[in-house]
Amino acid sequence: MGVLSDGQIRRQVKIEPFEEAVKRQGRISYGVSSYGYDVRVGTRFKIFTPTPRTGQVTIVDPKRFTDDLMVEIDTATLGLDHVVIPPNSFALCETVEYIEIPRDVLVICVGKSTYARCGLIVNVTPLEPEWRGKVTLEISNTTPLPAKVYPNEGIAQFIFLRADELCEKSYADKGGKYQDQGGLTLPKVD
Repeated sequence: MGVLSDGQIRRQVKIEPFEEAVKRQGRISYGVSSYGYDVRVGTRFKIFTPTPRTGQVTIVDPKRFTDDLMVEIDTATLGLDHVVIPPNSFALCETVEYIEIPRDVLVICVGKSTYARCGLIVNVTPLEPEWRGKVTLEISNTTPLPAKVYPNEGIAQFIFLRADELCEKSYADKGGKYQDQGGLTLPKVD
């Protein structure tokens, strides 16, 4: 297994819109890098918010997830240049980029150091071979302070790993439940 270079990413991975890595004054970087691609966070966010329930503690259950535990914010609709994630909270969002992964590639996501140094952790489970769509990102604010996130700027880096041989069963072959998601997608259980 090896890491794809910037040239291989350009030629072999579908990323739309595709951006070169250039200096963008006052913006968190995004675009192709030496051995990866820095994706941008989109404008739609779902942020966990405490939900009062008469005398009950609210429990997050992946098998019975409801979005009444979250507030939705679309910064484009509201004309905002940032969103605030509350202290010790969590948000779901989507990438600007639509991505199609080749059958012999696995993608790992790591957060950008600019946000990590502010206590914001970005998580994405691996993107399996032949997965396609906009990626749902998970952002945790680990600090006791509110934190800003800037839409249409860099949020995380994808690292593309090429396998020595094709996988026997890809995400598309399995009919994965998150295949072709058009953006921010909540948890599902088949």
